[in-house]
Order: sequence, then C-alpha cells, then structure tokens
Amino acid sequence: MEAYGIVLLMVAYFGLLIGVARLTTKTTSNATFFTGNRQSPWYIVSFGMIGASLSGVTFISIPGSVGASSMAYLQMVLGYFVGYLVVAFGLLPIYYRVQRVTIYSFLEERFGRTAYKTGAWLFLVSRMIGSAFRLFLVALVLQQFVFDTIGWPFWSTTLITLGLIWVYTYKGGIKTIVWTDTLQTFFLLAAVVWTILLIYPEVVPAGQTAWDYWKTNPLGRVFFWDQPQAPSFFWKQFVAGIFITISMTGLDQDMMQKNLTCKSLREAQKNMVWFSVVLMAVNGLFLYLGMLLHDFASIQGIQETGDALFPAVALNGYLPPLAAALFVLGLVAAAYSSADSALAALTTSFSVDILEVDRMEEAKAVRLRRWVHVGTTLAMAVVIVMFRSITDDSVVNGVFKAAGYTYGPLLGLFSFALFTQRGLRTWSAPVSALASPLLTYWIQANSVDWWGYAFGFELILLNGLLTWLLLFAGSVRKSAA
Repeated sequence: MEAYGIVLLMVAYFGLLIGVARLTTKTTSNATFFTGNRQSPWYIVSFGMIGASLSGVTFISIPGSVGASSMAYLQMVLGYFVGYLVVAFGLLPIYYRVQRVTIYSFLEERFGRTAYKTGAWLFLVSRMIGSAFRLFLVALVLQQFVFDTIGWPFWSTTLITLGLIWVYTYKGGIKTIVWTDTLQTFFLLAAVVWTILLIYPEVVPAGQTAWDYWKTNPLGRVFFWDQPQAPSFFWKQFVAGIFITISMTGLDQDMMQKNLTCKSLREAQKNMVWFSVVLMAVNGLFLYLGMLLHDFASIQGIQETGDALFPAVALNGYLPPLAAALFVLGLVAAAYSSADSALAALTTSFSVDILEVDRMEEAKAVRLRRWVHVGTTLAMAVVIVMFRSITDDSVVNGVFKAAGYTYGPLLGLFSFALFTQRGLRTWSAPVSALASPLLTYWIQANSVDWWGYAFGFELILLNGLLTWLLLFAGSVRKSAA
C-alpha cells in the first residue's frame, strides 16, 4: 500500500473519530470530561476497554514475540484474569464508596494529603512512561513504512498524531473516549481476524484442523514448568500477571476512570468480569496469529522478526491492498485507543489531584483543565521523541520493566492502606516511593550473582513488597497518626 494512500486513510479515520466525538458529547463541563456524568452503558465500556488494554504493543509485539518465547505470554494472561477479578470485587467497591473523581482520593481519606499527592504523582509518572512507550512503537512503525517515504521527520509524525487525538478528546474527555474506543476496538479485532483468515490457508496443510496445527507446532507451547530461574517459568509469569493487572489496571486512573463512568457498582463489576473473559480470548487470538505469521515468514523467505514481522507481512505486498489498509486501521486503532484514554486520565489526575480544580469555580476549572490537556499532549510528544534516541530494547519488555519500577510503589501504598490499620508519618509515603525503586534496581542487578535467580515481570511484586516494608517502618498506630 502506497504511503500517501495510508496517510489519506488515516485522515479519513480521524475524521470518523471526530464525527463520533461530536455526536456523543454536547457539553464541555468537567463532570463530562472526568466522569462521563456516570451514565456509560457497561457493555460499551467493556468492549472499548479491550482496545485500550491491548494497545499497539499487543497488536505488533505479542505476535512478534512468539518466535522467541512461543506462547508463554498466555501464562501471564491467565494471571491477568485473576487480577481482574480482584479489581472487580476488591477495589471497585472501595472506589464507588469514596465517589470521587480520581481513585487516589482514597489515599487522602486513609493517610492524608501527602500520601494522596504521592499516589497521584506515581500515577502521572507511571502512565506517562507506559503510554509513551506504547505510542512510540506505533509511531516508529508508521515512520518506517510511511512517513520516511514522504519525508516527514519523526518529531512531526509524533506531534501530528497526538494533536489529532487532542482534537477529538478536548471537549468530551472520557465521555467521548468510551464511544471512540468501541469503534477502535472493532477495527483492531477486524484486522487480526482478517489477517488470520488470509494467512491460514497459506500455512496450515489441507485437512489439518486449527487445533491440530496449534498442538503440533513447536511455537505453540504455552506452559513452561521447568527451569524456575527462567523468565518464562509458569509461576513467575502467572503471579506477575496478577499483580501487574492489580497495579496497572486497579491502581491506574486511566483504566479505572472508564469503570467509574458506569451507572452503578454492579454494572462496573459486570463490565470487568466480561472484559476479563473476552480479553483472554483476544490475547489467545493474537498469539495464534503470531504462530501463523512466523510460519508464513518462513515459507515466503521474510527476514524480519519480532516487532517488525507483522508490519512487514501486511505492508510489503504479501497481503491484498484491502487487508493492508485494515492493518493500518487496526494498528492506529490499537495505539490511539490506549493513548486517548491515557491523555484524558493524565489530564484528569493532574487537574484534580495536583491543581484541585474540583474545588474551584466551574468556569475557571474548565479553562485550567483545557490548558492541562494541551500541556499533557505536548509533554507526551516530548517523551516519545526522547525514547527514539535512548531505547533499543523490545517495547513489550520496556513497558513492563518501566511498570515494575513505577507501579510497584502504588501497589505497596494501596496494599498498606487496605490491609493494615496503621497511619503514616508525613514523610513516609514520598520517601518509600523514591527508595523502593532504587532498592529494586539494586537487587535485580545483583540477583543472578547472589542467588542465581533472574527476575522477570514479577519485578513489580518485589518493588511493591519493598514499598510496603518501608511504609511499615515509617508508620504509626492510627490513633497517633
């Protein structure tokens, strides 16, 4: 597919998103932007959250990872499922009881303003890093296959991309995103299913079922029970999946903000349960696609691997033009359904938790929130451009490594709030949040020499545990807090 054709397709797609935004949002109030007036249908939220959870990382990197680690990622997905149940029935009732705009206000109720501000800043840093990594991957792919061809520099690609997201979210925020993410999830899934249908006859021998192909394929291995030191060991990935979900969904304003737009706690819980079931199936679909893509590449003599494999197959003439167009839409949808909600959540948290616009007169609060939205968009563009010059790691590993260091303190802070009755000294939360990532890095860097143990995605659990212990050291009996 020609570069200019892809650009026109993206323009048309953004035009569609802007149209949806205009249809779904009539007001510009902060209540609409932050909470969607708490009127979102749970099934719309649930379907749209699939696209926001998967992002461009899943769309490209998960199929590409099959060549190196088979289907080991499915072990982590099983952990995700358990984690989502914990969020649905453990955390959502607390958030609906508090009935505030952001979830970090629970920390103010429990520990006071310093812990509250610490939690909010942890989210802002965590989400900015994670979302920038995700969008960086997609911007890099589009740059390589499209914008380099027409002479656009990377910084302009990034700025235009985020600018277009700002255009369709500036007015309605989360209320708009609930509906645009539904559309984007549809395109994402359509691209994957259609690619599977096109490649399947080229790869799977006639008469062999899809199940038999999976069972007999060396890349189809899911469970890894041997070698406990290896990152692919089942219990490492399963337990890590649970705590990554609790931290990156249950303690993340971005994902919880969508749930809090539902009409009631019961509907929010129904949303989470159905979402977790469907997400497991969708991740399995991505991994199956990865197996097909690697075998297809072997047959066709395609040299690209990892993150470059899916784009190479889709955009280099191996698929019909219409399928290539759908790949572009799926890729854009995967990236932007994650980025748009992240920008809304970052804007919400900074406006409410840091600037406290919920305590201001409405007109002033709306003006300030709009400026924060612009500033957040520009800040993410700067971070993405910086990533291109400093990262050479797999984006999937980069996202979760970063999350292991930045979401771990949130995990420790919330678990201390939920499972103890103790109070915190004023300095305890910020000091613990800064010290635990440093300790985690030190232990991770030396763990192989000390114990012969290599940390994988379970690093987030170590970080959370260290934060908890540091908080305990800085705690007091509640009556003395």
